[in-house]
Amino acid sequence: MKTVLGALLLFCLNNPAFASDTPIGFRTSTLTDTQNERPLELVVWYPSVSTAAPQLIADTPVFVGALAIPDAPPAAGAHPLVVLSHGFRGNWGNQSWLATALVRQGYIVAAVNHPGTTTRDRNPAAAARLWQRPVDLQRAIDAVMAQPEHFGSVAKRQIAVIGHSLGGWTALEIAGARFAPERFAQDCSSHPQLSSCSTYAQLNPDSDPASKARLLGDLSDSRVTAIVSLDLGLSRGLTDKSLATLPVPTLVIAAGAPSEDLPAQLESADLARRLPPSTSRYVEIKDASHFSFLSMCKPGAIALLEEDAPGDGVICRDGDNARPRATIQLQIASLINAFLTQSFATEKG
Repeated sequence: MKTVLGALLLFCLNNPAFASDTPIGFRTSTLTDTQNERPLELVVWYPSVSTAAPQLIADTPVFVGALAIPDAPPAAGAHPLVVLSHGFRGNWGNQSWLATALVRQGYIVAAVNHPGTTTRDRNPAAAARLWQRPVDLQRAIDAVMAQPEHFGSVAKRQIAVIGHSLGGWTALEIAGARFAPERFAQDCSSHPQLSSCSTYAQLNPDSDPASKARLLGDLSDSRVTAIVSLDLGLSRGLTDKSLATLPVPTLVIAAGAPSEDLPAQLESADLARRLPPSTSRYVEIKDASHFSFLSMCKPGAIALLEEDAPGDGVICRDGDNARPRATIQLQIASLINAFLTQSFATEKG
């Protein structure tokens, strides 16, 4: 435990994106939706004025948590809003490190557990409704904007979505990208080794004609003015036309460590090549793996993961000869903050 706390302290002290005296508030709630019958777990981190002692949030036997103050009063003023979307089999806690880093820079950060594709909910029927993932994020935006007394006010035209893995696809969809299942199926016949293909088969969104029709439609939200993709999957099913005309600035960050099932050149780099060059940026982090975007692992976490499910220890491994995950995440947080600062400044201008 001392090793974990020491690494966390060193991470915070040496990371300008994380170093701040801003108290961080944290609230959880469940959004009900009678129309879709899809309860949604929502969590929000936000700048606060509380002097109460913070508690560890999203701390597990595997992952290091992040400090925040439950139900703290929000700070005054308007703040940019970032909404996080987790990957397949992930959960809202996976990017708690990034959430707290951004709050220290003045952002409100919300995250959801997408039903059917989370660590805690693998319901096949919910997973097949892939089109509802962008809708989940729209509902999160609605909820945060409707409760300034809990989270603070949201700054005008300053809403971003950041997604990891399948969450990256979700971010592209809410920004205006369009998915073509037939294109994706054809591509998978040429690249069957890609994890995107096996994930799509598990989700099975083509099983329900109504869901497939919704997946083909426009799932964008004009309130979103910037997006960030973190080593996304399913990008090869997005149409060239929708990407070439994507109306919001986009930062694509790829894991550069060699990977057979999620190679940067066939996913993130391929996506970046099809985006408008004037409003997009591509960064490949050579020593990052797909799982470097998850929270730092505790000592002994690999053994725990392997005991539970052999092979899952990869979650705690970065690239060969990699820097510490804390250092990689310092770079990621700094890239994101700089990108959003520039994007929102353009919106104001």
